[in-house]
Amino acid sequence: MLQELHIQNYAVIDNLRIEFHPGLNLLSGETGSGKSILIDALGLALAGRASPDLIRTGEDRAAVTAVFRAEGGPLWAAWLEEHGLGGRDDSEIILRREIQSGGKSRMLVNDRPATLAAVKALAPLLVEVHGQSEHVALFERSSQLDLLDQFAGAATCLEKVSEVFEKRRALERELESLSSDEQERLRTIDLLAFQLQELDRAQLEPGEDSRLEVEKRLLANLEKVRAAASSAYGELYEEDGSAGSRLALVSRSLDELRRYDAAFDPYFEPLASARAALEDLALFIRDYLGKLEANPRRLEEIEDRLALVDRLKRKYGSTIEAMLVYRDEIRKRLSGLEHADERRGEVERLLERVSAAYRDAALELSRLRREAGRKLAKQVREELAQVGMEKTRFEVQLEPLPEGRAGPKGLDEVEFLISPNPGEELRPLEKIASGGELSRLMLGLKTVVGKARGRDHSAPGLTFVFDEVDAGIGGRVAESVGQRLKRLARDAQVLCVTHLAQIACFADHHFRVEKFERGGRTFTSVKYLGTDDERAEELARMLSGRQISGEVLKHAAQMLRQAAK
Repeated sequence: MLQELHIQNYAVIDNLRIEFHPGLNLLSGETGSGKSILIDALGLALAGRASPDLIRTGEDRAAVTAVFRAEGGPLWAAWLEEHGLGGRDDSEIILRREIQSGGKSRMLVNDRPATLAAVKALAPLLVEVHGQSEHVALFERSSQLDLLDQFAGAATCLEKVSEVFEKRRALERELESLSSDEQERLRTIDLLAFQLQELDRAQLEPGEDSRLEVEKRLLANLEKVRAAASSAYGELYEEDGSAGSRLALVSRSLDELRRYDAAFDPYFEPLASARAALEDLALFIRDYLGKLEANPRRLEEIEDRLALVDRLKRKYGSTIEAMLVYRDEIRKRLSGLEHADERRGEVERLLERVSAAYRDAALELSRLRREAGRKLAKQVREELAQVGMEKTRFEVQLEPLPEGRAGPKGLDEVEFLISPNPGEELRPLEKIASGGELSRLMLGLKTVVGKARGRDHSAPGLTFVFDEVDAGIGGRVAESVGQRLKRLARDAQVLCVTHLAQIACFADHHFRVEKFERGGRTFTSVKYLGTDDERAEELARMLSGRQISGEVLKHAAQMLRQAAK
């Protein structure tokens, strides 16, 4: 449920915070007051298109924050966990979108950055927006198929079909690869065999090049190394006045001092440790000097070996470790190519089993859709009869996809057909339905599907947004539309923008949107109409305009009483 919408510096809105409630939330106001701007701002928070032109004149940034809350385990909890945005309380999710005048925008979820693509995937779990532009989506067969699947409660079956389809497609790709041109396969085997032989013959070891570089540097500078080591050994141990002999004298003197003054005791042991360390170092240097000998042949071997390693690096990887990984990969690939016939037979058998599993799952999905299609058509016709379209025929046509076009959504294509007037044949929506008819058809579909999803406790209640749902209707039909919205709001939160009092009287919560000028600037405000008198006054304005008579007020109050029954 959308709990709160906070808009800052967006279009003609400077700073606006609205708290929404369960049930039917209705927005009314004069034309151009900013009602649809509120819906557009919500779309922005749901990762909709952003533009610096949306920023209020004179400001450097705009921001929209939408707070959603659900009791229990909301469906978005899995999304939060997937994107590392979960917390202790996942019952609330906060979406914030910021736009800067320079054109940059930022998307935050629970005050942490998120990608627009990720939030676009989240949006259908939170809100469904239906306005004049969204009605066009109803013309698309993919949208019609999605609606039918929602009504059928086919999510589990659809997921299975998609999963098995992906397995089948992966096996088909592998089989195609295994069945590619035989000459190309043999050429590839020869190339990989040569590469593997070259790498195996090199007998590479991890870190070998680093060790060889150290040894090469030593052999190339042998005389300098010997001179430095000899000098260090002499200064430490061998020459007159060496560090070792001087420390021995200091040690004897300190031992003598300890006999007379215990203050020198703490320094005796560290001095002994220093003498031992110097002696160890001297012995190491002595042994090191004994091992140093010129070996031109070894230096040549190292240089040749490093040259080989460098040549292989240029061909197979920037490090020895990378080359060893590549060697293992080509060994595996070579094995697969050499045993392609065996693998081909295995893949063919697997593909046959998976294809059968796909067809069984897809046929089960088709069965669900056929049953649901008949029920959906019947219930939508009943809904349309309540909104002034009692003579309208509506059918759900389910046809098998052409051979080879079966996909992750099964074997079917769906088309909604309508005949608004007696004597006219059923035709696709885009060829016959007017804007007003589409509004009512969309509402009927959403009411029916919403009720079906309400019976499915695994499906969370969405927030449905209807912008200008009253297009092209009035009178008794508008009253019926209001009743349908009220019914839909029993199972889900509904936000509706309308100009008709016949619809507004059914609201559970009514907001009046107003535009005014102050100090030469335009502002938009939203007032919650919390009393019957305030609501009656707004309904009277919607009925008669600015001149509100006592009779109109009485009529508006009566509309509220009748709608509450």
